[in-house]
Amino acid sequence: MKKISLLAAVLLGIFSMAQKQNLTPEMLWSLGRVSVDAVNEKGDIIYGVQYYNIKDNNSSRDLYRVTLEGKVKQITQTPEKEKALFFKGDNILYYSSGDAVFSYNLINGESVKINEENEKLAGLVLSEDSKQMAVSMPVKLEKVSGADMYPELEKSDAKVYDHLMYRHWDSWKDGNFEHILIGSSTKSLTDINKDEMFNSENYSFSPDGKYLVYQSKKMFGTADAISTNTDIYLYEVSTQKTINITSDNQGYDVNPTFSPDGQYISWLSMKTDGYEADKNDIKIYSLKTKKTENLTSGWDNTVGSYIWGKLGNYIYFIAGINATEQYYELDVKTKKIRQITKGQHDFTSIFQCGDYLVGGREDMNHASEVYKVHIKTGEQTKLTSVNDEAYSKIAMGRVEERWVDTTDGKKMLVWVIFPPNFDKNKKYPTLLYCQGGPQSTVSQFYSFRWNFQIMAANNYIIVAPNRRGLPSFGVKWNEEISGDWGGQPMRDYLSAIDEISKESYVDKNRLGAVGASYGGYSVYYLAGIHNKRFKTFIAHCGVFDLESMYGTTEEVFFPNYDLGGSYWNNPQPKAYKEFNPIKLVEKWDTPILVIHGGRDYRVPYTQGLEAFQVAQLKGIKSRLLFFPEESHWVQQPQNGIIWQKEFFKWLKETL
Repeated sequence: MKKISLLAAVLLGIFSMAQKQNLTPEMLWSLGRVSVDAVNEKGDIIYGVQYYNIKDNNSSRDLYRVTLEGKVKQITQTPEKEKALFFKGDNILYYSSGDAVFSYNLINGESVKINEENEKLAGLVLSEDSKQMAVSMPVKLEKVSGADMYPELEKSDAKVYDHLMYRHWDSWKDGNFEHILIGSSTKSLTDINKDEMFNSENYSFSPDGKYLVYQSKKMFGTADAISTNTDIYLYEVSTQKTINITSDNQGYDVNPTFSPDGQYISWLSMKTDGYEADKNDIKIYSLKTKKTENLTSGWDNTVGSYIWGKLGNYIYFIAGINATEQYYELDVKTKKIRQITKGQHDFTSIFQCGDYLVGGREDMNHASEVYKVHIKTGEQTKLTSVNDEAYSKIAMGRVEERWVDTTDGKKMLVWVIFPPNFDKNKKYPTLLYCQGGPQSTVSQFYSFRWNFQIMAANNYIIVAPNRRGLPSFGVKWNEEISGDWGGQPMRDYLSAIDEISKESYVDKNRLGAVGASYGGYSVYYLAGIHNKRFKTFIAHCGVFDLESMYGTTEEVFFPNYDLGGSYWNNPQPKAYKEFNPIKLVEKWDTPILVIHGGRDYRVPYTQGLEAFQVAQLKGIKSRLLFFPEESHWVQQPQNGIIWQKEFFKWLKETL
């Protein structure tokens, strides 16, 4: 019997392996997208799962409750998108597709709509005693449209601007500004930003309800476009007076919150105006002494999201370390920092529940699921299994960490992702992945577009270097890309692909380079300097001409800092002369697929059109994949499927 049982187990294992399929675009888009919304002290975790419907080209998001013991209960099941706001006693308040606000009772399982028809409660926040509420509301303060200026011409779609920042990311400015309104009820709301032509956000009440803290970049027009100087404001409810508590800092100050005892305000702070990828520090402001203290100034890394510990003696945060995102503990008094978690994964959100931290965790093989982490031991326990059944049917490739020598004598972490059923005796076409940002880590992220597993499933090896300019390797490594876009970062790329190409399983005659945003810039630049290394290129929303990019992008502070200023400066910054891809097109001779979104205002779509036109006029095999209604990203399911199909179709044709 034992022999028969053993044979049966072996045969079952072989059968299960044979049934596994390589990941496809349709399978990727069918996965549930999990994220945590709210956690309470009793051990209730509210999370949402978003599913996309490819046929209908839309999505829905339902809410679930899971306990620290892993017991799951579904809260909502509708075609809408629900998002939990916060706990209030035995109730959880949540939005349904934006306007409707419901209160769900955890005991009897009933949901009750709490806002009246046409009553907007966007960004609803309550004080702990529920005597004060705050909401966010767009306030029209500027005439922008033709209909604003000429009411008799109501069908006009004209827009008129006298200043910069007339558009941002994927939308045009419409003359509305987000203001914070507070009061004891919706009938008694006061606009605390009255007449201010600025956006205010990320607000919360002090535990005693006496104060509201929020962030705002109180700059308008051109000043807004060339600066990152966002400040933290403290509003006193009784006197209706506001003070700026970060006026001495010129960079980003964001994400303010009160300590549990209400004695301190904390926030994330960057010191350099215009440098959006500067080191993020945690600062605290004492309401008693009016003094500010930087808690992480001596730490050689940058902080992501954070929370206060329930007792106020610790702050817990997420930060990158060697291309992974981990949980950390910061002792507020001593400033000592302790890494809580380790492993080849990313934590994507952070909440506290008793002795545990709770949040989403993902890696290159798995989309996010909810985990709990014991604060003292770092032990990690998976609480949800939304995609386990799907993954049980998907064959996955191995992810390997490699350290490569760079041309300037440094060590660079490179991820190598292998196809499922990898055979070391075969030779595989290999893709160099070029990361965007330019300062965003090639961590253990799980992307639904730039998904390494789906690339590997199509029988490609992926080489993903954490080249110069990517965080989690110290502040200096991160800073070294600014002003040097086409210098050391490009040498880092070539060091990575050249080193991995020495492996017997890499087909040196079938190398490609792919990337988006700065990664797209990298592809355009490499096309002019690669010296026959690559057989094909794919650039998504890439910067092609630094001069025209400077003239059409919206947040001008970014090129001012990263490129060294405007192209008409005298002397002209080095970047425009030495690192502009358009200057290298005479050396272009390799097939290229250009992808761009029509509503991309960060890297306007004309950048892609320019690159495609060059390739066509030079007689280079090339293709333009254009999405008129997509932005810097591809967010619609059917467009996402087409993106994947065209991506692999191009590689099949050219590699």
